[in-house]
Amino acid sequence: MANIDEELLLDAQEDEQIITFIRQQLPQELKDKFSDDQLFYFLDVIEEYYAESGILDATPDNDGYIEVDQEAVANFLAKTAKKEGIGNFDAADLLFVVEAEWDFNEQAEA
Repeated sequence: MANIDEELLLDAQEDEQIITFIRQQLPQELKDKFSDDQLFYFLDVIEEYYAESGILDATPDNDGYIEVDQEAVANFLAKTAKKEGIGNFDAADLLFVVEAEWDFNEQAEA
């Protein structure tokens, strides 16, 4: 079993992989729009959304999938970032971040 420092290091390394993947998936016009710090922030807020929305406790469908409204996640990101003074972001732009984060996780599970 890993100690807390090892777990934190592994989490940080995975987050860096996700950020790299997101940057590769973003449309060209959005690649420079978000800093790495903002993308790390968005990852944290996405996790917060999943934890607070109850989506993690939802019952999967017959194929084992849980329906996630990615537009709702993007709207939550935009609203939270504005409220916390991180910035005023367009939810349509953040949808690309949400989709890329989702795609990374799906590939990691495959």
